[in-house]
Amino acid sequence: MTNIIIEPTENPKVMKFVANYNLIPGSLELDRDSDLSEVPMAQELLKYPFVERIFITANFVAIAKQDAVQWEDVAESLKGVIEDELLANPRIYLQKKKELYQVYSEMTPNPNVMKFVSNKFLLEGFIEVKSRDEADDVPLAKAIFNEFEFAVQVFISDNFVAITKDDTYQWHEVMVPVRAFVADYLQKGGKISNIEASKHENPVEKIINRDYNENEQKISDILNEYVAPAVEGDGGKISLIEYDEENKTAKMLLQGACSGCPSSTATLKGGIENILKQFVPDLVEKVEAVNG
Repeated sequence: MTNIIIEPTENPKVMKFVANYNLIPGSLELDRDSDLSEVPMAQELLKYPFVERIFITANFVAIAKQDAVQWEDVAESLKGVIEDELLANPRIYLQKKKELYQVYSEMTPNPNVMKFVSNKFLLEGFIEVKSRDEADDVPLAKAIFNEFEFAVQVFISDNFVAITKDDTYQWHEVMVPVRAFVADYLQKGGKISNIEASKHENPVEKIINRDYNENEQKISDILNEYVAPAVEGDGGKISLIEYDEENKTAKMLLQGACSGCPSSTATLKGGIENILKQFVPDLVEKVEAVNG
């Protein structure tokens, strides 16, 4: 039997409805403009006009509502809908495989490079294909080169594919078909690589794992106790990467699902900054995000 527990979040507009088992591989974010044909639960929840957005991952459904209604008036009704839908479709999708991979595009500081980020892990480490001649042992890169003449380099790491283009097109002209191609390739079970990936030697990790001074350790301890569990539950990771004592600023490294997520900055400012101000007001006045 499905047992749903209602849990508030740091955002008063968002409530979590937590099940006693994992609902879905990866994560799923939906609103009324999304394709809801394979997600009956989302169809039913979005019939409520005050429901703005639905986020499903791991063992919970998070619902964002309009300000016009109060949670105490609607939470139990939404819980009932979720329980009924899980009874009919315990794993969210009617056909799970069709939506297994979701891919979104992400700008980089280099205007010729675009990241295509998957909701699922692709490989451990990284593979860099600097030319078409080097792509024979990397089927994903070879498929990208064959499909898109403007692609000149491919870099695959963790949960993303970074593609370097030539000057034939601007990314806004070709981003959508490239994203669709990568998503379709992954969803069809296309092979990523036939060679072993190189291991990360990430200087950021050395910074994270260094010995903190006393004040940094206080901040890190609060993050680990009060913030990290919730972030990890959403598929992300947060770490103290730098602390500016003079300006009382803590810089946080956001990794995994949080990296590049538009809502992560709001969460950082609205929730994490307030927590640190509450527990160590003499140390922290501001937090800043660094995407990993």
